[in-house]
Amino acid sequence: MSLGPDITELLARARSDLRMGVPVVLHNGPGAALVLAAETAAAQRLADLLALGGDPVLAITARRAATLKARAYDGDLARVALPPEARLSWVRAVADPADDLRVPMKGPLTTLRDGPAHLHRLAILLAKSARLLPAALVADLADGAGLAAAQGLTLIDAGAALPRLTEMSPLNPVVSARLPLAVSDAGRLHVFRPEDGSEEHYAIEIGQPDRARPVLARLHSACFTGDLMGSLKCDCGPQLRGALAQMGAEGAGVLLYLNQEGRGIGLANKMRAYSLQDEGFDTVEANHRLGFEDDERDFRIGAEILRRMGFSAVRLMTNNPAKLAMLAQNGIAVAERVPLRLGGNAHNHAYLATKAAKSGHLL
Repeated sequence: MSLGPDITELLARARSDLRMGVPVVLHNGPGAALVLAAETAAAQRLADLLALGGDPVLAITARRAATLKARAYDGDLARVALPPEARLSWVRAVADPADDLRVPMKGPLTTLRDGPAHLHRLAILLAKSARLLPAALVADLADGAGLAAAQGLTLIDAGAALPRLTEMSPLNPVVSARLPLAVSDAGRLHVFRPEDGSEEHYAIEIGQPDRARPVLARLHSACFTGDLMGSLKCDCGPQLRGALAQMGAEGAGVLLYLNQEGRGIGLANKMRAYSLQDEGFDTVEANHRLGFEDDERDFRIGAEILRRMGFSAVRLMTNNPAKLAMLAQNGIAVAERVPLRLGGNAHNHAYLATKAAKSGHLL
């Protein structure tokens, strides 16, 4: 009998812990570390972490390190040494670019050159998967399992966790039901749930598409501000409605609504990026200052949903070549790219220009 959580379930627990400001313990062979998300850390827990002794660090991505002029000796990340008597305000200032222009000099910051960084890398991946800022306090432990047991902390095997955080979680259909829409009475909504406990994704099927022929399809990433609130900062809402209208006009199609808000960084971080854009940074620069890549979305999810629905080829409604490439790499043939140039206005002109210039969108 085994009623305890497996590694996938432990990672879901760890994401929840980090979002609430509770530390987790990572271990890999003889090495172990206590991890606390920089964004949600409280002053007392920071003091408790420092009381463990050793040389704790703040792990940040190379993107954030470049903004701070800190050397990323580990390539994709930097391990920033905590100064003596480090306070929570210092941790937040290094992790969050909100006051970068007001207080541009954060350092000088000392970053580690020697020693392994695999647990620090995993800590950043965990923070990202929890939709938090990609920065984590990491303190080496002599007895990780002992501390986890004594304090009731989630203990994660790093070797088992890494594949789960880098591979796409399997998706399972939950339910589908008829959903008459303004664009078509013949609508149907399908719900798919990842096994790792992350956000569900949806497929809106129009009519009865022939599975033997390329289906008119769109991979649409959730955009609360554009899709629901009618934001003029992006073109998402008009693209969503335009795609559904064209499918309704043709009598068949499938729109995948993927819960990857803000290019996969979550709504809170997207709003942080918007604040940085108000300071003069473009959409790509804002993501980098936060510590993220240009686009953190995983379009393998779309390919998997299409397969689960019986589709093997699409006429893809997109301006983004990355979607074409990702579908093709994951076994979905793209018979045609259908342009979707909608939603331009005075408020998003610079945003669309940046997408074309820096992200290769065909606008």
